[in-house]
Formats: sequence, C-alpha cells, structure tokens
Amino acid sequence: MSISKHYQPQKIENKIYKLWEKSGFLKTKISKNKKPFCIIMPPVNANGPLHIGHAVFVTLEDIMIRYQRMRQKNVLWLPGVDHAGFETQVVFEKELEKQGKTRFQIPPKKLYQMIFGFTQKNRKIVREQFKKLGASCDWSREKFTLEEGIIKIVYKTFKKLYKDGLVYRGKRIINWCPRHQTALSDLEIKHEIKKGKLWHIKYYLKSQKTNFQKQEKGSKNYIIVATTRPETMLGDTGIAVNPKDKRYKKFVGKTAILPLINREIPIVASNKVDVNFGTGAVKVTPACDVIDFEIAKEHHLKIIEIVGKDGKMKNVPPSYQGLTTLACREKIVKELQEKGYLEKAENYTHQISVCYKCKTPIEPLISEQWFVKIKPLAKAAMEAVEKGKIKFIPEYYKKIYFHWMKNIKDWNISRQIVWGIRIPIWYGIKNGKIKKIIVSEKKPKLPKGSDYLKKETDTFDTWFSSGQWPFAALGFPKNKDYKYFYPTSVMETGWDILFFWVARMIMLSLYVTGEVPFRYVFLHGLVRDKDRQKMSKSKGNVIDPLGVVNLYGADALRAALVFGTGAGKDIIISEEKIIGQKRFANKIWNASRFIFQQISSSKLKTQNIKLQFKIQNLTEADKKILNGLNEIIGSVTKDLDDFQFHNALQKIYQFFWHRFCDLYIEKSKKQLQEKALQEETLKILLYVLLQSIKLLHPFMPFLTEEIYQKLPIKNKQKCLMVESWPSQKPKI
Repeated sequence: MSISKHYQPQKIENKIYKLWEKSGFLKTKISKNKKPFCIIMPPVNANGPLHIGHAVFVTLEDIMIRYQRMRQKNVLWLPGVDHAGFETQVVFEKELEKQGKTRFQIPPKKLYQMIFGFTQKNRKIVREQFKKLGASCDWSREKFTLEEGIIKIVYKTFKKLYKDGLVYRGKRIINWCPRHQTALSDLEIKHEIKKGKLWHIKYYLKSQKTNFQKQEKGSKNYIIVATTRPETMLGDTGIAVNPKDKRYKKFVGKTAILPLINREIPIVASNKVDVNFGTGAVKVTPACDVIDFEIAKEHHLKIIEIVGKDGKMKNVPPSYQGLTTLACREKIVKELQEKGYLEKAENYTHQISVCYKCKTPIEPLISEQWFVKIKPLAKAAMEAVEKGKIKFIPEYYKKIYFHWMKNIKDWNISRQIVWGIRIPIWYGIKNGKIKKIIVSEKKPKLPKGSDYLKKETDTFDTWFSSGQWPFAALGFPKNKDYKYFYPTSVMETGWDILFFWVARMIMLSLYVTGEVPFRYVFLHGLVRDKDRQKMSKSKGNVIDPLGVVNLYGADALRAALVFGTGAGKDIIISEEKIIGQKRFANKIWNASRFIFQQISSSKLKTQNIKLQFKIQNLTEADKKILNGLNEIIGSVTKDLDDFQFHNALQKIYQFFWHRFCDLYIEKSKKQLQEKALQEETLKILLYVLLQSIKLLHPFMPFLTEEIYQKLPIKNKQKCLMVESWPSQKPKI
C-alpha cells in the first residue's frame, strides 16, 4: 500500500497499460447477457505520427468507452488505420524527393509496394502512440482499409451501385491538381483570398450590314465582359447575362465576336449569372468553370477544352499552344490592350481554389471520371435523421447537415493515383474505342466484338472506401461482430468532415445494409492555441501530444483537452492549461497518499478493508461529504449520458479539490485524533477516494488505475477499468 512521495506519470503509465493488456479486458467477448456499446474509431492516416487532433478524438472516445465499460455494457472500440489514398501518396512523394526521385520514375506496381511498406511501419508507430494516450481499444480487431476483406466489401458496394444505375462514367468539370496530376474531391481543395485584376473586355456584336473588320473600328456596338481569367477566353463559346438584368435585354439572342479569335458566339440569358459581379455580363467557358459548364448544357453551347492536365494550353492557335495559363494570360492581356479590346483593368480581391497539399491553383477541367448519383442516397440519409434514427451532438449540426444534403451534387469517386483501391472496371476495346464496360475485380473473358481488354488504372477516392467503414470494419454481412454491434452506438469525429465523411457513411451504410451506421454523431471542434489561433507549423504554435505526455503525463493532456470545452466548440489548449491539470493529478495523488498513510498508522487491517460504516456514528462533516458525493455521482452520470464531458470533469474537479480535499480531509485530521471517530473517518476517506477515482477513471485512466491497485479494500476487481460505475445512495 506504499505510495511514492511524488506523482511521476513517466514511471507508471507504460506499466499500467501493460497491466490492461495482460488482464485481457481490452479484448471484447460478445455476451448476449450484456447490452452492446460500440465505437468504430475514425481510421487514422497511415502516413505519419499522431498530432494533437488525434489526441482529442482518442480522449473523447476513450471517455465514452471506459464509462460504458464500467456501466457493465459489452463494449467494443475497434481501432483502424486508413490507407488515405492521395494524402499518403503525397507524403511518400516528399520522401522520394529527398532522395532526388519522383513517383513517375517508378513502375506503378513497385510504387504501390513501396508505399505499402511505408504505411505498415507508420501503422506500428501509431498503435504504440495510441497506447501512450491510454486508448483502451481491442487491438485484436484492428483493421486497415486495404485489407482483403475490406476491399471485397468496397467492390460489392460498387457493383451494387453500378447495377442499380447509380454509378456512371462521364465527362464533367472536376477539380484538377496540375502538379499531382489527379482529380480531387471538394475536401482536398482549399480556398485562398488572392489580390488580382478584374479585366473588362469589349466583345463586339456581329452586324448584318458591315463585316467585322469595318465594324471593329470606332463602333460602340459592343458588350463589356468582366473576368479574372482572360486566358480562358480562348475557350469561350458564349456570353451570358441574367434575364432580369434590364441593361442587357436587347443583347439576348444576338451574336458576339470573340476578340483575337473572331469566333462567333451567342449571347444567352441564364439565372446562374450574378448581376452584381463585374459588369453583369460574363463570358461562358464551359471547359474551365462549373457554372459555365451548366450554362453550356442549358443552352447547348459547344465545349472546347483549352487547358491540359499539365496546366498548359491546348486546342488553341499556335501562338498560345503549350503556354502555361499564367504565361498565356500575360500574352492575351497584352494583345487585348494593343488591339483596343481592353476597356480597363481594376484591382480585385477574390477567392481561388488550391490543392490542399501543394497550394497549386486548381484547374477546373472537363475530364472522363467515375461518378455516383448521390441524390437518391441523400434522400434516405435525410429521412433517417428526420425520424430521429441518428442524433447529432450538438443538435444544431442537424440543420447544417440538411442544408448540405439538399444541395448535394454527383460525386467524383475516381482518382488518378497508384495508391488505393483500384476501381474494378475493364474495358472491351474495339478500333480504339470502348465497346463494353465490365465490372470485375479479376480479369474477365474478352467480350465478343472486342479486340482487347483494357484495365481501369484509376483508384477510388479515399472517402468512397472510408464511407463504408462502419459496416466494412465489422465484417458485413456475416461476421458475428457485425450481427451483434451494428448499428454502432456513436460516431465521434471533427465537425469539419461532417459533409465529406459522416454524411457519406450514413448514405452508403443505409444503401448497403438498410440500417443507419450509428445512433449518435458526436462532433468536436478544432484545436486552437490560447490566443484562439489555429495551430500550424508556420505559426510555431503546434503542440506535440507525445511530447506533452513525456513531460506531464497522458492524464494531464487528456483532462486539459476536455476541461472547459463543450461539444462542437473549438478546443483551446496551451502548456499552462496542461500544467494546471498536472497539478490536479498531483492533488489526487497527494490526497491518496495522505489516506494511505493514515490507514498504515492506524489499527485497521491494511488489506481487505470493508467499506461499511454505521450511520449513527457519522459526524456532520461525514454526512456532508457523503451526501455531496451522492449528488456528484448523479450529476456526473447524467452529464456523461448526455455527452457533456466537460461539465462532468469540471464537477468532479470541483468536488475532489475543494469539497473533499480542502474541506473534508482538513476536518478529518481532527476526527482522526479521536479514537471513537478514527475507524469510521478512515473508511469514509477511503470510500470517497474509491468513488472519486471511479468517476475520474474515464478522464484520467492511468493515475486512477495506479491508485486503485494500491487500495486496501475487500472485493476489489483485477482492474479499475472493469469496476462498476458508482451508484447513488439514499440521502443521509
């Protein structure tokens, strides 16, 4: 029962985690006599060490798991690692750059194997880091999104979507990164504010009486178009104005002449035109802009692809062919000015899209890609939330979810990268053209009328496979884990991926299994520093969670991440806040040490003490602390049931530090001097300590487990993690 003078987490945390692993309590054994509680861990990317954001979700999910385990439910926290497609390939490319290599120098199969080895090394590192944070996962069930079983389920889903007519191959505007040479999802682009120019260009109208060359000189018969990208005018096939804009009613239906190129283009009316942008008249370049593409479809305008996947000009006059878009812009602007087409150029601040990894400006390109018709899936996903089958915490995210789902567009699921799950498509080719499309993970027979088979080289968007994570990780449809734990209890993740991951999980899970993937969605905020600044390497305010653990212990970090932060709110973290929770850990340790010392110096047996006391022998101080404990048990239990983890921890903190330590322990020192009160006082001290560390265990598992192992009480469990959660007693 001896306890060291100072609390040193570095000496106990590894030892305690080994105790948990050795006990076997981390492994889930299905028991039909218990209610299930399951969290499928958001799979972490297998391309680097954990960061502070990972520490947040580990803490929150482990709180839920430990609490429900102590409520005697059959819990499963299934850990997982994501191959993370594009992001992992980019990280690996950086490793290659250090060696003076690029991925284009390595054969695809070899590159895949190299990245696979890279992820498996990181996977082991991440697993050990999770343990340092106290994650009480069932490691025997750990999954990787490129496991054979997961891939088979992903393929079955794709086949079902294709059979049901919900997957198609088509040409549409997509986000294209010229540097990484792949399509990107909306999540994989960032928006930056850029200072640039808004060029006002004269487009002369075609005249029936005079030819264009005569009309051009001195004529006022023109429409002025404003644009931030004059180089794309080479692909203009129309001009659009809003039908409600009175300024341009007389122009609709007429024909304009494209400057420099002399191509005839129609002037059309579309509600998609913003009357407040520029002059209210916009050029329509269908191959370079999503809205322009939609206007072109609406009015059957021609589509000319003028920017290649390398970011250089194509299908344009020889003088522009092969130029980068920026070089072409300079040339176009100069020529417009020289020939009198440029009305003016004004300073303009606008938003541009860039690749979230390399910051290269995104080129909106028309490309042949694989798409999912998402609206039919979204309808069922909205109904599930409307009927309360899935609840959001905080609830206000429900409105945001509905807003996005109602405005959802078809989903581009193909990526031009090596690393990932290959789309299971084969093309029967005849005379160089696709004659037959076959869905098959293995090479099929050559279809009749085809000269040869061509394999699809594109891989799935990571979100397509991770969108199936809840049922795929549990082994849909026959695995006993799936049958027992699905639908899962809670999906906990950051609010910033509500649309891109959570919504997709709901849609795909309902489509494949017919059931919702989880009952609750708990969303946490972003991690910010004490000045509420977003953490970034460039700002120098990043906190390394493992470095903090080495300095102050995992419990201090976990408590600091929860303390004072409600669901959905940004998490404010600083070294001072972590040190504050380390002081709390020291307080718990010192209070425990005091109690153990008093027991050792008393006549009580130092082992197997029965925590029973006679009510008639209790002092007013005894009654007050016991009643206070009962109140806090009820209040904390309700907070944890309601996912109000910050409130729960703050209440325990206040109770233990002030009501127990500052008040009762101080009063107990006098009571311990009286023989008639000594035994009851010691038992009450021990009882309140036991119940307190039970309440604290989900938040500070290492410290509380270490104290529990030293408690001299009867009927103790092998580990605190499987003790029963405290229950309220009648008021004394």
